[in-house]
Amino acid sequence: MARFNLDDYATVDQRLALLFADHPSARIVTTNLTTPQDRAAGVWVMKAELYLVEDSQPFLKATGHAFEIDGQAGANQTSALENAETSAVGRCLMLAGYSGNKKGLASRTEMEKVERGVTPIGRDWVAEAAALTDKDSLRALWQKP
Repeated sequence: MARFNLDDYATVDQRLALLFADHPSARIVTTNLTTPQDRAAGVWVMKAELYLVEDSQPFLKATGHAFEIDGQAGANQTSALENAETSAVGRCLMLAGYSGNKKGLASRTEMEKVERGVTPIGRDWVAEAAALTDKDSLRALWQKP
């Protein structure tokens, strides 16, 4: 069972809505910091920078970083880079003060990832795998969310 309440965390979309309500001209710039060594390990690294305008001059308000690992299931199966970018943006917005009335540095999206890792899903994966007789069936089981 999860050790936290997802309702305590704002989504990245909610944080963006708060930002643009306050600063319609705000800009978020993301940069892929992934090195060849990171890619060899199946890792993506992203940075997000939030720029606001004051007295007609843009200034850097906050930055956020995140990484993701290429995965076999879920969004990271096809979109680990995009996942890392979204997480970096969410962290950047939180550091700039855009969490609404929610708590925590992490976004709801990040905490959903944690929940998937700690919440039992009610399946006996080992028993299911033991009952399979070929590699293709085992691969299919592995890829199930």
